[in-house]
Amino acid sequence: MFFKVARSRIGRRFIGWAFTHMSFAIPIHRLSETKTLLAFYHPQPSYPIHILLVSKQPYATLLDLSPRDTDFLRDLIETVQNLVRELNLERSGYRLIANGGPFQDIPHLHFHLVAGTVTGNI
Repeated sequence: MFFKVARSRIGRRFIGWAFTHMSFAIPIHRLSETKTLLAFYHPQPSYPIHILLVSKQPYATLLDLSPRDTDFLRDLIETVQNLVRELNLERSGYRLIANGGPFQDIPHLHFHLVAGTVTGNI
């Protein structure tokens, strides 16, 4: 039900608005926050370490980014690097995933930083 609403035109607008203007009120365990993104543990993880990095701008997909979005791209790379170091993932390995098209459940640009073996449904 949630995903159906999130994919609707109104749902997409609400999600974009919430991350852009109300990210401070979202009840999550924040790992990192910048002017352009929010990083937090996935509420329904599929991996032992499963972190979401969500754009605060209303980008629907990776295709909506342009080379001029340097603030977001810089924050994304720096945040991922910091989290990999903080969680000691260099040795064990990690993946940074951006889903698109029918693989993207929520139509708001986000990345998954994951480590370990799949533990749940994906």
